[in-house]
Amino acid sequence: MSSTTLPYIGNLLQGARNAITDVEGVTVGHQTLDDGAVQTGVTVIRPHAGDPFRDKVPAAAVVLNGFGKSVGLVQLAELGVLETPIALTNTFSVGTVATAQIRHCVAANPECGRSLPTVNPLVFECNDGFLNDIQRMAVSEADYLWAYDRAGEEFAQGSVGAGRGMSSFQLKGGVGSASRCVSAHSGVHTVGALVLANYGRQPQLVLAGHSVGERLGRLPGTRGAGNIANDAEKGSIIIVIATDAPLDARQLKRLALRAGAGLARTGSVFGHGSGDIVLAFSTAYTVPDGVERPMPAVAMVHDGLLDGLFQAAADSTEQAILHALWRATPVTGREGNHRPALHALLPPSAL
Repeated sequence: MSSTTLPYIGNLLQGARNAITDVEGVTVGHQTLDDGAVQTGVTVIRPHAGDPFRDKVPAAAVVLNGFGKSVGLVQLAELGVLETPIALTNTFSVGTVATAQIRHCVAANPECGRSLPTVNPLVFECNDGFLNDIQRMAVSEADYLWAYDRAGEEFAQGSVGAGRGMSSFQLKGGVGSASRCVSAHSGVHTVGALVLANYGRQPQLVLAGHSVGERLGRLPGTRGAGNIANDAEKGSIIIVIATDAPLDARQLKRLALRAGAGLARTGSVFGHGSGDIVLAFSTAYTVPDGVERPMPAVAMVHDGLLDGLFQAAADSTEQAILHALWRATPVTGREGNHRPALHALLPPSAL
């Protein structure tokens, strides 16, 4: 279903693709595993075409609710840079994907961990165990490399990659993306969001300001959802924000926090059992790995001019979640568990 049929969030203009890849240099790739009880995958976000171990990217993360098992956040908070691509997968595959990132870095930098520092892998996760037999640990190191090698400006959304087995609001969740453009005295800056949506209680679902959760009621054909009205929050969401605006790690942390506003608009309260994490990075400059290379001289955006970027982060996050829900296709997985697609139940014209 085309995003042109969906409600448009906010009053800022979108980028050409209305995706995180509207931020120049950013690419996204998926590997999807769709085989009976195995419904899972990997999604890789590359911040630039080079080696982030050598040319690191300024970044920061905000943990809205820490019910999660991600890797790499401690060093990210300390140093304020990315040094691998960003990987998304299921909870039990974090170790495998982190190992793949380490091996990939060592292959490109044979002195990593010897004369060079060790690399900090960065892997985020959500639990897709309702649809996916997560105990099989089906994701392999080769799956990470497949997604990495196929990263591009155009990429699928919905029930693909890491989003294959994800659920949101007792519906099919998955990967969604959007972008917004912000005019500033220094030009136009782009903010893009990509979400891995696996959160939410159906009665709380809000789409473009319309409370629709109660209208949906119980979903026919959904097994294992229990009493939807009383279900506890057991999901998660990972939000990745990219921008070409020159921001430092402190400012990026502030930008990441504003994605929480877009998340809250959809009905999330960052529930007890939900791991809600936001990462923000800038492509405006890179930080060299060695002291023999000069640090960049970059004029950062003044703090007093950040409001437009804050709005773009909130709006693109909300739009990305909407895209994740609407572009998802129905999936039946482990033990016949099923998640229907929202667009089959509630057409955009109903909003």
